[in-house]
This record gives sequence, C-alpha cells and structure tokens, in this order.
Amino acid sequence: MSPNGSDRSSRRPMRRKLPQVLTAGLILATATGCTYKDFPRLGMPTPVTEEAPRILSLWQGSWAAALITGILVWGLILWSVIFHRRSRTKVEVPPQTRYNMPIEALYTVVPLIIVSVLFYFTARDETKLLSLSAKPAHTVNVVGYQWSWGFNYIENVDGDASTGNKIPSQLDAIPDRFRKEFPKGAEGVYDAGIPGTRNPQTGNPGPTLWLPKGEKVRFILTSRDVIHSFWVVPFLMKQDVIPGHTNSFEVTPNQEGTFLGKCAELCGVDHSRMLFNVKVVSPERYQKHLEELAKQGQKGYIPSGIAQTDPARNAETKKL
Repeated sequence: MSPNGSDRSSRRPMRRKLPQVLTAGLILATATGCTYKDFPRLGMPTPVTEEAPRILSLWQGSWAAALITGILVWGLILWSVIFHRRSRTKVEVPPQTRYNMPIEALYTVVPLIIVSVLFYFTARDETKLLSLSAKPAHTVNVVGYQWSWGFNYIENVDGDASTGNKIPSQLDAIPDRFRKEFPKGAEGVYDAGIPGTRNPQTGNPGPTLWLPKGEKVRFILTSRDVIHSFWVVPFLMKQDVIPGHTNSFEVTPNQEGTFLGKCAELCGVDHSRMLFNVKVVSPERYQKHLEELAKQGQKGYIPSGIAQTDPARNAETKKL
C-alpha cells in the first residue's frame, strides 16, 4: 500500500470518532443543571444586595475579555494549522519568520493593554465596594472563632440614648475609628453559635445573622484565634477575618429571605463546620429580633477577638 493510502486509512478512525467527541462535548456543556436565565450570571448566584451587581458586572466583563482573547487565540491556532500544514507532496520546511519587530511588539503591547484595562476596572470597583459611609444605619461586629461565628449587634436596642455609651472591654479589638461611629446608647445584644447550632426555620447548620432590608449595614470583622473568611454567598463578596487586624465593608440587603454563609479560609480541622445563615427581614422585624435577644438575656457583647497593637492601629489610620 502506498504511503498516501496508509495515511488515509489511519485518518478514518479519527473521522468516525469525531461525531462522538463533539456529542460528548455538547452533553458536558448543556448538562450543568443551569437554565437559560442562569447563563448571563456565568455561575454566580442571584445578587441580594445593592452592591452585588457591581461585582457581577466585573465578573461578566472579565469573562467577556477572556472569551474574546480565547476566540482570537483559537482562531489563529486553527488558521495556522489549516493553512500552514505540511503538503502531502512536499516535504521541505516552510519559510520561517524570525525577528519580526511589528509582531513581537504586538504580542508584548496587547497583553499589557488587556491587563491594564482589567486592573483599572478592578481598582475602580474595589475602591467603591470598600468605601465606608460616614454614619451607617447599623453596625454588626462579626466574630470568627474555631469553629463557629458570633454576632455583636451594636445597636441602641432599648431606645434610650443615655445607656450603653461606655464602650465595654469586650470590644477592645475594634479600633477607635470605628468606635466613634457607634450609635449613641448602644448597649447592644449578641448571638453566638457552635458547630451544632441550626437555623430553626430551615434546619441549616450554623447561627443566624439577622439583617434589615433596605438599610445599610457595616460589618466589622474580628477573629479570636486564626484567620477566617466571612462569605455570604449571594452577597458575591467575602473578606478575611484576621486576628490583630480589622477588616470592614458595608452592604445594603434588598431581598428578604434566608441565605447561606460559610468560612472561605482553611482555618483548621473543623473548617467545613464553620457555617452560618443570613436572614434578611423588614426593619420592624429586625428591631423585634434585637428585643427578643435582649429578653433572652443576650445583652451586651461577646469578646470580639485579639486586640490590635498600637503600631497596627496607627498604620491603618494613616491609610485612611
């Protein structure tokens, strides 16, 4: 048999397998359990805060840039494979391109432009998302500890501005720049969980953080032991909870319901049990819940964590 005949016979099994490979790829692409309504979010959950759509937009823009770049690269690869394949009748090496300065400049400059554009939008959105308002409507100190979560609601529960103005020692880990923005008369209430705690309505594991719909909430994140990460999945945002360092961010929930949260930092042997729930309710129901915690004797605050050293406090103040 001629060499050409041998080549044709070796290609036939590959041609017969091609439809099977394409069918398998189509099944993998479509059998993900997502509907057409989920596709525009590209795997992200439905946002439930006013800030989350900004994150979703950044995510979608990154995917768009990646797909455009991928299509360009795949197109060039396929073009070179098809139009520069070796001829069956000729065995000589095709002309080689060396030291082409325009091409070298192109594949150096274009990636720099792509990275610069992505950096600009990321820095712009990060600055907006991490900006803090002068006076948030509510402040919650989220305390991470092995192996659960505690929530200090820094609120004027009884409505008396003359009570609770002395900052208790339990909140020593929180820097002064946050304390001066605490509401007057904030005697506070708390809720603390253990790995066996469950939400009474849904049965989901972990304690439940209550938030009011339509009102801005500032989270002050502190840790008692190791690094954790506070992640409410449909908020599309998470932040590390670091001992001796205070992180913070603000959100405005805009959808009522109960949502899942978890620790997103490997923090030890029972990391997978560091789960919690977030229940968004009306402002009236939120206030009633705070009063219920007070009636249950959960007044004041739990220890917030490891206090910052003076150099760390000063260093963070200079960055503001």
